Amino acid sequence: MSTIDVVEKALDLRARYHKVLAGNIANVETPNYKEKDIDFQKEMGRNVGGGLTSVEIKESTDGDVIGSIDGNTVNMENQIVKLTENSMFFTSLVQVIGKKLSMMKYAISEGKR
Repeated sequence: MSTIDVVEKALDLRARYHKVLAGNIANVETPNYKEKDIDFQKEMGRNVGGGLTSVEIKESTDGDVIGSIDGNTVNMENQIVKLTENSMFFTSLVQVIGKKLSMMKYAISEGKR
């Protein structure tokens, strides 16, 4: 599997994770809403060989986090940190793809500009 294929899978997974985090933030005041999360390392290992056909989204149980009185387990501060971290990783992956394509373009043009 090429670098571009691996980075493509990582970008797809990061985009899905962004949707999960956005959903958590949107439901921060929904009674009995359980925070959802994706184990990025596990999912990358599971999906690198093929396409991202399915991603396991785990729902936090009451023992995982401290919930509020209404049963909601979403911590807004944690979600913002995770969203920011995910955005940084996504941007880094886009830069990796850009550099890889620049190197390919340079090789194709045999170093000429």
